[in-house]
Amino acid sequence: MLENIGWGEILLLVVAGLFILGPERLPSAAAWLGRTVRQVREYATGARQQLRDELGPDFDQIRKPLEDLRELRNFDPKRAVTRHLFDGDTDYRDTDYRDPGLPTNNGFQGYPPAARPPQQPLQPGERPPFDPDAT
Repeated sequence: MLENIGWGEILLLVVAGLFILGPERLPSAAAWLGRTVRQVREYATGARQQLRDELGPDFDQIRKPLEDLRELRNFDPKRAVTRHLFDGDTDYRDTDYRDPGLPTNNGFQGYPPAARPPQQPLQPGERPPFDPDAT
């Protein structure tokens, strides 16, 4: 939850704390916050260790599906398909796997590239083309 907080947000919180608490109480409030966060982390670590001690080897069997669920939260379907199809090969976009000298299975060589007229920038005061059917 707190991993997405950057330095800008921290600076904003410090400035807001200066205005709300004042410069006299801000150091003691920061110390209290630090102690509280440290204590909560110690409680979480202690609870995890106690659970691990009580469950023994079953703890890893419970933890594995939870880690799999955590990975699903960051699931990117495009990356998964790319990894599956190309076995992690990232230069597949730059490679044309067809030999241009060979015809395809049906003998079709492909369409020649379409010749487009070069686009000219609009002149000052000229209105861009408008298609009412496209809007």
